[in-house]
Amino acid sequence: MQPINIEGGISKLVTELDAPVRYRLPVGEQLLPLNEWLGRTVRLQALGQIHCSHCGRRTKKSYSQGFCYPCMIKLARCDTCIMSPEKCHYDQGTCREPAWGEQFCMTDHIVYLANSSGLKVGITRANQIPTRWIDQGASQALPILRVATRQQSGLVEDLLRAQVGDKTNWRALLRGEPEPVDMLAARDRLLDGAQQGILELQARFGLQAIQPLDAEVVDITYPVLEYSPKPQSANLDKQPLLEGTLLGIKGQYLMLDSGVINIRKYTSYTLSVSVS
Repeated sequence: MQPINIEGGISKLVTELDAPVRYRLPVGEQLLPLNEWLGRTVRLQALGQIHCSHCGRRTKKSYSQGFCYPCMIKLARCDTCIMSPEKCHYDQGTCREPAWGEQFCMTDHIVYLANSSGLKVGITRANQIPTRWIDQGASQALPILRVATRQQSGLVEDLLRAQVGDKTNWRALLRGEPEPVDMLAARDRLLDGAQQGILELQARFGLQAIQPLDAEVVDITYPVLEYSPKPQSANLDKQPLLEGTLLGIKGQYLMLDSGVINIRKYTSYTLSVSVS
């Protein structure tokens, strides 16, 4: 493989479910195949430019992973209901972008269980499976319910996270593989515990709005040569240069022997990327 030296704006890693997952890094108009970089020296340098991923204007700071401040306060995809879907206010007529809400929120969502740094519950649009699981670094995943809207999926998630967490511990994620979980048994236990609440939501929104899924567990492996017992997070805002041997890729993280970096965090940053 020839050395690589390229500059451009970056965005989240592009993934493809394979054994292991295949990763590509968008830099400008190019997609660089990351799996081929394992064991090689990678150099990432922030060049001090950030351009909003929506409007393209230059911004001193990235908001909501890649937006300028004006876009952050006007776009529905940056509203608080994206992180807390149960707070959706579309039906009140106050959505920032009703057409965007129709396309992305008023559509089928999947409530799922994942094992990344341990068992967790999550939600995603039906067309984002398995991308969402890979982005979270899940080693096991299981769809458990199909729900008619994002808000309703958030209400179901609320019921389930009374029994199980909804967060991933990034340090545990990057220290190694999690202990395997009996995902089918976990699904049955959690749904039994939330049965009354789910029945109430079905009475409110209609029986067809929330439907159980009879799905199989998906096992996911990642291209990792070596895990670190104490992963250290790199911060390109404080130290714009990160260089080291690429030991693995998991979730949205590049794992170098000199530090780990969440690429998604630096969406819209202009980076110099080199591999030797």
